Amino acid sequence: MSESPDARSLMSASSQLNLMEVDPIDDKEFDIPQVDTPPTLESILNELEDEDERFVLEDTCVLNTDNIDAHSCDTSSLASSDSGDPAHLKRKKRTVDLNATVHGSVLRHRLLKGISAQIVSAADKVDAGLPTAITVSGVIAVGTSHGLALVFDTNQALRLCLGTKATGAEFGAVSALTINHDCSRLLCGFAKGQITMWDLASGKLLRTITDAHPPGTAILHVKFTDDPTLAVCNDSGGSVFELAFRRVMGMRSCDSRCLFSGSKGEVCCIEPLRAPPDIRDHPVTHYCLLAMASLTKILVIGLKPSLKVWMTFPYSKSDPSSVPQLAWQFVPVQKTVNPVLAFCKGDTVHFLLVKKEEMGTIHVIKQRQLHLSCDIISLSWINSRTLVLVDSHEKLQVVDRPSQEILETLDLEQVQLVYNSRHFKSLATGGNVSQALALVGEKACYQSVSSYAGQIVYLGTKSAHIMTLRNWRERIDCLLKQEYYVEALSLAWSFHEGTAKAVVGLFGDPVKRKGVIGDKMVEILLHFAENALKKCPEQGKIQVMEQHFHDVVPVLVDYCLLLQRTDLLFNQLYAQLVENVVAKGIFLESLESYIIVDRLGHLTTPIMRDLLAHYHDNGLMNSLERCIVHLDVTNLDIQQVIRVCWENQLYDAMLYVFNRGMNDYITPMEKLFAVIGPPLTEGRSLTDDEVVMGNKLLVYISCCLAGRAYPLGDIPEDLVVQVKNQVFDFLIRLHSADSSEEEQVFPYIHTLLHFDTREFLNVLAMTFEDFKNDKQALEYQQRTVDILLQVMVDNPDFTPSQVGGLFTFLARQLAKPDNTLFVNRKLFDQVLEFLCRPDDDSRHTERQQVLLELLHVGGVVQFDEARLLTLAEKAKFYQICEFLYEKKHLYDRIIDCYLRDPLRKWEIYSYIHNLLSMPGYSPEEKQTVKEKAIEHMQELMTLDPTKAADLVVVHFTEEVQQLISETQDDELLFKFLSCLLVTRESHHSDILLPLERDLHELLLDLMCRFAPEQLVSFLQTSQHYRLEEAIQITQKYHQSEATAYLLEQKGDVHGAFTVLLETLKEKLCLLTAEANRESEGGLGTHEEEEEKASKSTLTSVEDSLNYIIVLCHQSSQNLDQPQREGLWFPLLETMMAPQKQVKGLNTKHTSEVLKELTMKVLNSMSSFISLPAIIQRILQDPVYGRGKLAEIQGLILGMLDTFNYEQTLLETTTNLLNHDLHWSLAHLRAAVTRGLHPRQDYCNICLQQYKRRQDSADEIIVFSCGHPYHFQCLQQKDYGWGLAPELQQRWSCYKCSSSQGGRGGATTKPKRGFSTSLAQTCVTSVHHDAGAEAHRKKVLVETTLDLQQEQSWNQLRCLYRGPSRLSILSELTHSHSNEKTGLLFTAQPGTESSQLKLSPPPLLEE
Repeated sequence: MSESPDARSLMSASSQLNLMEVDPIDDKEFDIPQVDTPPTLESILNELEDEDERFVLEDTCVLNTDNIDAHSCDTSSLASSDSGDPAHLKRKKRTVDLNATVHGSVLRHRLLKGISAQIVSAADKVDAGLPTAITVSGVIAVGTSHGLALVFDTNQALRLCLGTKATGAEFGAVSALTINHDCSRLLCGFAKGQITMWDLASGKLLRTITDAHPPGTAILHVKFTDDPTLAVCNDSGGSVFELAFRRVMGMRSCDSRCLFSGSKGEVCCIEPLRAPPDIRDHPVTHYCLLAMASLTKILVIGLKPSLKVWMTFPYSKSDPSSVPQLAWQFVPVQKTVNPVLAFCKGDTVHFLLVKKEEMGTIHVIKQRQLHLSCDIISLSWINSRTLVLVDSHEKLQVVDRPSQEILETLDLEQVQLVYNSRHFKSLATGGNVSQALALVGEKACYQSVSSYAGQIVYLGTKSAHIMTLRNWRERIDCLLKQEYYVEALSLAWSFHEGTAKAVVGLFGDPVKRKGVIGDKMVEILLHFAENALKKCPEQGKIQVMEQHFHDVVPVLVDYCLLLQRTDLLFNQLYAQLVENVVAKGIFLESLESYIIVDRLGHLTTPIMRDLLAHYHDNGLMNSLERCIVHLDVTNLDIQQVIRVCWENQLYDAMLYVFNRGMNDYITPMEKLFAVIGPPLTEGRSLTDDEVVMGNKLLVYISCCLAGRAYPLGDIPEDLVVQVKNQVFDFLIRLHSADSSEEEQVFPYIHTLLHFDTREFLNVLAMTFEDFKNDKQALEYQQRTVDILLQVMVDNPDFTPSQVGGLFTFLARQLAKPDNTLFVNRKLFDQVLEFLCRPDDDSRHTERQQVLLELLHVGGVVQFDEARLLTLAEKAKFYQICEFLYEKKHLYDRIIDCYLRDPLRKWEIYSYIHNLLSMPGYSPEEKQTVKEKAIEHMQELMTLDPTKAADLVVVHFTEEVQQLISETQDDELLFKFLSCLLVTRESHHSDILLPLERDLHELLLDLMCRFAPEQLVSFLQTSQHYRLEEAIQITQKYHQSEATAYLLEQKGDVHGAFTVLLETLKEKLCLLTAEANRESEGGLGTHEEEEEKASKSTLTSVEDSLNYIIVLCHQSSQNLDQPQREGLWFPLLETMMAPQKQVKGLNTKHTSEVLKELTMKVLNSMSSFISLPAIIQRILQDPVYGRGKLAEIQGLILGMLDTFNYEQTLLETTTNLLNHDLHWSLAHLRAAVTRGLHPRQDYCNICLQQYKRRQDSADEIIVFSCGHPYHFQCLQQKDYGWGLAPELQQRWSCYKCSSSQGGRGGATTKPKRGFSTSLAQTCVTSVHHDAGAEAHRKKVLVETTLDLQQEQSWNQLRCLYRGPSRLSILSELTHSHSNEKTGLLFTAQPGTESSQLKLSPPPLLEE
């Protein structure tokens, strides 16, 4: 082939190549010969690193479904994004979490040093320009900014240099590359819009296409389809064209067809579906599918057999600068392989499964989305289950699609990715692109990423990098190199179990794969143990060494057991670890957790020996017992183990060894009975250890009789009957093996009954349940019962409860329908006599409960009921009597039982209520109970008046008068009526009692006698008395406050006032007399009593005064001025009169209190009586009128102080209100008139800049949120929605409105927050023309007052969230008035809530 001068100069310059930022390289190593003798990779690279391998573009994505690891598709696990961080290894004890999968290093990242060096050299030596695009197929092609295309083979040798700098100057930079499926053709797209086709075999230029698309636009993408005569291209105008190549009569031509016009929305990414070689005949490939991504939606079209749109999919809302991404991949789904399109714009990846239906149509199925917290700028499949993403921070993330797990994260900052921004802005042709497309182009790197056959190549400004998945061995070895053994084992186990992600290199059936991985894990375990011993700290604290082995040994044990390699664990690993004493101890202790969960059931003899010795020497006896009862004991030294267990009280282990090791179930019982029997026989109390032993013995006997092994498992089936018979024979032995002369007969039965009678009988009861047709077992049952009766009846050693327990047990057995037991009935009579002995008061309750339980389980059939009732009445067993009366339906007699029983008399009310309320009882039975209850109602009232009243209200309303007439005790009647009437009003208000008013008046009369303090509250809450009769009753008993209340209710305010005033006068006279008596008497013997009496009288005066002031306050609202004076002036005179009568040095306190109370009256009446009238009345008073001014000085000054305080408070309040109003209006004005700073430089509707044309004068609307809009765009949007003209100026920000869930557009109701505008500022764009110069500084502010005011007040409420100072002041005033009740009486509930309450300052002492 003929070489161009540029190509020759590039070839000649290749002998002086330099690698970018690497060690100095001898140029002779990179002497690149002619194409005929290409160099090998070894002659290019400086040195072969451990991870560098030959770059082979082999097709690892061949989709043979037999080779796909089905286990790794849908298993979720925890990601380890940084497997190299050792911080998580620092924990106290290493435990293996099988649910946490370690992924390790998933991707192998290698620098293509040969290609990188030649790219740099081409730029430096022959001015080829910087790299701009890359594509990978069977070869690698790199485009440059000066229009050249460099083609490299798989050894990174430069094969071809296509193009010249002259054509580069004409066409611009290479902006897109593509290679067809058989690597015979290369298409190059250029920044100025031309497309060239090259023959990769000969390097010949085959076509130069200049008219395939509109001129003046750059080629953004050019892609071959599976059809070698068909390609597609995408230009910076957003249009997509189909290129059909023809060759007729030796003439090559290209036909262009527009598939999508940029006028409908710019397309910025295209991706044709290209099938791997082995599935080229897939039915979907016949349609030649093409995916296109515009700024708003995704389209999938078919180019064959005719152009057809199969699917459109709009994006969800995203950042306008986000870059759309498309990627096809054939994915196996349910044993079929179909193409899946992954696409994204922003942070969410969508997946669409494409299938061909039987009818010949394409069916697109939406699948689960993948949500990430990053802005994606590159999206590639690396295999059918794994995606590789790059975000806007140049972080590469490997994601497992089925589990949506991030497997690894790498930083690509050092790669220095090449971005395609210049081509998206079409700078080579004048920059005539839309603002939206230029914004997307800022982060576009489509031509810098190319994936092929499971490998992804990234193009940097000075280098090329390749990413491939590591195979499973590499991933494990990467962790082993860093000595992360635990993580390596975890990763290997995930491969073994099929839960790992992105698995490469594992083929064959699961058994073979597990075998290969198991061998690898064994190798790791041996290295781990060897390394742990080698790196064991030899100096320092023993705790450090223990922690070191705690992190190692449990892991070794766990994985050996998971792999079921106990031979490896006990023979090889233990042999290594036994060299270190600490490691040996931790190894033996770590076995416990696996033994007790039955993961390890057999130990070798040497290890069992070491285990016993270690646990015994270290006092770990409980752990030793837990281990023994789970182990196979056939290989143990049984005598030694039994001795150790007995000496250390390991009874469970001892029983287990006897049973499992020797099939002996009796000897361990004899040993335990020998310990607990003597203390029980001698009557001594047992120690805690002996109690534990006795309980274990009972459980052991229960297990043996039930066929269960102790403490775990089951007795072998062939031994169950034999063991049961042996145990029964043992229990009913007449004497023990080594018995003495003093030993009682049946010692074992005796011992168990004395230890715990009830539990032993329960064991027998559970055992007897299984005795059905077994003749021998039934004989054992009868024999056991006979022995129990012989031992316990007439034996003073057993309590009534124990004897009763035995007969309860027998009654239960006898009550069974298939009972075969025989018990002499005379024994039951004997027990009855024993339990009902009337002269024995000891254990009365216990004996009654035992007999009751016996009757409930069916024992009543064994007794004569008449005799039983007689004995129970004599013994005062009232529960027994109730049981028998219940059977005979004598319910009235049961009431007597409750009343006589001191423990249950309180339950009688519930019993009567339930019986009278529940169905199932005849009217005659209920009537007898009613009569009995009425007969005993006096007792019921005395016992609990409240419950008696409840009972009467519900069941005895007709008999109320009878009950009241029969009640002689007035105080008891008062309590009963109080409960009856008050309870009925609150709980049973719908129930009417006969003579209701008479009852209330009777209660009122009794209340005046027994509880006068409750009188007023009763009158206020009750409405069932007659007013006149009630007044007569209260007057009869001189209850003035109650009388006044009733008179006020009647409407006689002056009468009520007169009654209260007379009472007040009486109390004041009493107070005056007491004060004068104290003054005259001096110091007496009863001084303390008199002082207390004086204080009590003062309190009484104060209460009366408060009550009368309340009356005057309430009444003054509805009275005229003379009537008000008729109330307040007599009260004032009454309070002033005693002050002259109190005299003497010792009455100073009383005098001060009276003055304070007088001031209280003055303050209260000042709201209703004018101040001049009050002062005139005071001066006319003979008490003050004839005296000096000093005598009334205190009253006058107090009134003046009140006036001054109120004036000050009013001024302060006015100032605060004015200040708050000024602050609010100032904020409102500032909010309405403030300038706004736009957050963006483009309109949020048309996405174009402020100035769409140089000669335009666009008006800009800027909202308070900072989002700008063109005035015309807002108008057009309003017209599109058909809004009324008067609403078109009431806009809100469309972007903020849509983000808050509402549609953007004009709003008639402004919302809170920053989405609505506080001011809509209309700014007119100005240019450098003379006519517009006068308007350069002109800013027009347009406001709609009502809307803006509402919005501003909303803003103010948001800014100022606390309560106003006025409300705080009101609250303080209210609290102040509550504290100083003597100075200002608080307003009553009927007054206006908004009225400001003012109070004077506190009085100072004179």
